[in-house]
Amino acid sequence: MISDFISPGGTSAAQRRVLLGASTGQFVEFYDFAIYGFSAVAVADAFFPGDDPVASLLSAFAVYGVAFVARPLGGVFFGALADRVGRRAVLYATLICMGVSTALIGLLPTHAAAGVIAPILLVLCRLVQGFSAGGEAVGAPSFVLEHAPFQRRATWIGVTVAASAATSVVALVLIMGVTGAMSDAAYASWGWRVPFLVALPLSLVGIYIRRRTEESPVFQELRRKNAIEASPVRGSLRGNWTRLGQIFAVMALSGLGFYVLVGYFVTYLQTVVKLSLLESLAANAVALLSFSVLLPIGGRLSDRFGRKPMLVIGAAAVAVVSVPAFLLVTSGSFGSAAIGQLLLAAALCTYGGGSYTFFVELLPAATRVTGAAISYNLAFALFGGTAPFVGTWLVDVTGTPVSPGYYLVVVALGALAVAVTTPETRVEQQIGAASARSHAGPATATQG
Repeated sequence: MISDFISPGGTSAAQRRVLLGASTGQFVEFYDFAIYGFSAVAVADAFFPGDDPVASLLSAFAVYGVAFVARPLGGVFFGALADRVGRRAVLYATLICMGVSTALIGLLPTHAAAGVIAPILLVLCRLVQGFSAGGEAVGAPSFVLEHAPFQRRATWIGVTVAASAATSVVALVLIMGVTGAMSDAAYASWGWRVPFLVALPLSLVGIYIRRRTEESPVFQELRRKNAIEASPVRGSLRGNWTRLGQIFAVMALSGLGFYVLVGYFVTYLQTVVKLSLLESLAANAVALLSFSVLLPIGGRLSDRFGRKPMLVIGAAAVAVVSVPAFLLVTSGSFGSAAIGQLLLAAALCTYGGGSYTFFVELLPAATRVTGAAISYNLAFALFGGTAPFVGTWLVDVTGTPVSPGYYLVVVALGALAVAVTTPETRVEQQIGAASARSHAGPATATQG
């Protein structure tokens, strides 16, 4: 069982329900982002028809990025609620918003049927999706961090975040099944809608599982001690600018790398490498499945050696392998395309073993979700949400198929420069926990 791997010393049933609930929620929440990225070519044809396929694809990717514009707003809104009223209730709302808005995309009229109204409605749905994802992306890791056994925090968060990559594998298999069951014309006409409609029942399953979880003990302690922050936004900004900047820089690389894998490579393989849709989906599925397996391992290494070594080694690894990975992907064969993506996924999981825990562990519990949401979502909006657009634009402007790899190198070097200056949060947490045990003081409530 996964619980045996994440905590050999044993965990309570309540803790295991939290891990399952958070992972399931992440799975459902990011199902849409995967589906949209994998369906970008069909979405471009349906909502942005034109004589220039690159322009149509750029329009579809611009709408993909629109959701990330709403993520910081959603992160602040839901983060402040989580810090004021509790983590658990907020995680219900994010799932409901995502499930409804994703299913609505599957019901929208196309440009041919409704004209300019069609892409406007698509943008509105994406804004709602981004708004809810801004709360989920930070709320779920925070919820897990505050429930997890101390010595397994990074491993548990690795399992939770890995669920978002596993989502992509399931989405790939679903799209492969849909495309394999009908003609290309039928898929372009209506088949692309099916994966979007599946989001609604998935969200209902996620809500059912989350209902069986309990509120974070850290938040309950804050409430018991009357230490709830009255204004989480103001409180998170007060005296935390350096930490918020570090989180932004660290998560920029995670955001870019993750959405290159999830949101860009399938389209890249079709339009640049000229693989078929099924080959592109299958090659990407290999990388994403590997990501979902390797990230918890990266988390476990982080629990043993610390967050900072994983950040430094991981950022250096991404800088080293990005261009070779793209060279392999562009060689034209299915095998090399899968190996190139797998190489990049392994480097990103090394880095993610530190980054996905660092960004919630660095901040005090009273403003944890709000503060992390601000920096995390800004980083993902500027680097993750624009990854498919920038990658497509770079290839078109430079005429160099591996140019997105050089972009990854630049961001990785920037993250490396910041990583060497960051504090080791695993050590800080150990000191805080020891102080709380010895003196029964406020360390647990303030640091979590």
